[in-house]
Amino acid sequence: MKKFWKRLKRTVLVLVIAQFVYILYIWVFPPPVTLTQIGSLLGGHGLSKDWVSYDAISPNAKLAVMAAEDQLFPDHSGFDWKSIEKALAYNKKKPGRIRGGSTISQQVAKNVFLWQGRSWVRKGLEVYFTFMIETLYSKQRILELYLNVAEMGEGVFGIEAAAQRYYGKPASALTRQQAAQIAACLRNPKLYTVKPLSKFVSRHSGWVLRQMSNIDGDPDIQRVIAASK
Repeated sequence: MKKFWKRLKRTVLVLVIAQFVYILYIWVFPPPVTLTQIGSLLGGHGLSKDWVSYDAISPNAKLAVMAAEDQLFPDHSGFDWKSIEKALAYNKKKPGRIRGGSTISQQVAKNVFLWQGRSWVRKGLEVYFTFMIETLYSKQRILELYLNVAEMGEGVFGIEAAAQRYYGKPASALTRQQAAQIAACLRNPKLYTVKPLSKFVSRHSGWVLRQMSNIDGDPDIQRVIAASK
């Protein structure tokens, strides 16, 4: 029994050190591959990804994803508590439908370090990784990770792969409308397609464009967009 506990402690210690080393690695380098990307490939959905630096991404794309997914991104420390409360209240009233309250930081924690799902274990780990990346990474690095690893279509991961697939151009050249269409699909990229343009993306991208105009003049938003990583 003593040997078992000794091995268990050793295993836990190795895992703790390994995850911290990986967090530091991702602080500097692109993630080699994510569990979501592996799942997409093994599930027959394909895998298209192409990492690009923060400075090689159109400001329109940065603005669009904040407008669509997390307008308080520059100001919070990883969690938007009001949105989480609203999501919990909504899910309690309508258990058949699930509404998320995740920030961009939480989505990066999930997409880069974890797996998809709604278990309490995964949620607990998401809180931990969100805290770690908000503590160590800059907002620009978090947004860079998000724009490079988020699924933006079936088997399409990252803004560069999406820009090339849908518009035949690099992410640096995306127009405001094109960026809004990609951002509009993020809620469910397998269902809400950019090409062919689904009704949802066509309608929701108009809302995203309006939100982009609303937040464009915010100095905190502009600091995140304009600054280098």
